[in-house]
Amino acid sequence: MAPVAAAARQVLVAIPAFDEDRYIGSLVLKLRAAGHRVLVIDDGSADNTAEVAELAGAEVIRHSANYGKSEAVRTAFAHGRKLGLDALVLIDGDSQHDPSDIAAVVAPVLAAEADMVVGSRFAGVSSRIPRWRIAGQHALTIATNLGSGLPVSDSQSGFRAFSRRALETMRLDGSGFSVESEMQFAAKEMGLAVAEVPISVHYDIPVKRNPVRQALRVIDLVLHLIAQHRPLLFFSVPGLFSLTAGLGLGVYVVRVYEATLTLAVGLAMLTLLLCIGGMLSLFVGIMLHTILALVPRSTRS
Repeated sequence: MAPVAAAARQVLVAIPAFDEDRYIGSLVLKLRAAGHRVLVIDDGSADNTAEVAELAGAEVIRHSANYGKSEAVRTAFAHGRKLGLDALVLIDGDSQHDPSDIAAVVAPVLAAEADMVVGSRFAGVSSRIPRWRIAGQHALTIATNLGSGLPVSDSQSGFRAFSRRALETMRLDGSGFSVESEMQFAAKEMGLAVAEVPISVHYDIPVKRNPVRQALRVIDLVLHLIAQHRPLLFFSVPGLFSLTAGLGLGVYVVRVYEATLTLAVGLAMLTLLLCIGGMLSLFVGIMLHTILALVPRSTRS
């Protein structure tokens, strides 16, 4: 499909926000000064996030309670579909992202080269990122890449752009702060073209949420997504390892019995558990994979 004419392109910058009144005003003003149309999704903030955003010139959609970032993103997607946008840009509301990077992030979408563009902190631009963040982000990225089958360098980046096709086809069902990983699985599932663009980030503000708890929530969702979308990887691979370990241990038990005429009951029981559990897991993975292959993509959640 040819790119839409420049004058007719509709681009919206959406900002999921929760208790961000310290930063949201200046961010919206910078975006408006650059000519961007801005939507702030106030996810049940207890402070003046919505009021400050409106005064700064943003359109605001308010949630009655704090439902989590995933729900805020779904609201942004629904609003984008309603408007018939050519591109939707998501950017965090805590000022860690540089608004001047928006043009580069949205460019592949407007050029019809990608349906989802990930603004990557690890794709070439050097930023002062705390080491504990780098280690955690890389671990989550490896897990998400392995599970989704779609490799990117920064699976947890909240700075992204989406085409109209992505807005219309991606359905996000998760909760909390794991929506970025879910996007990767959804993009792979729907066959969307994905690109990465290097961005710079700033980490001068204090962390609002417990990073360990947040990482555990993301890991929990990634495991759920792997089980749902790649049952062979989630069930059959561990099952194969378990079955192999059980057979190896069984050989050892037999050799011990031949040498001593004494049955190592504990090891024999462990052998049975490993073999039975491995075979069950292996067959469950194969059966679910077969069922999944028979289900049309359009009917999957």
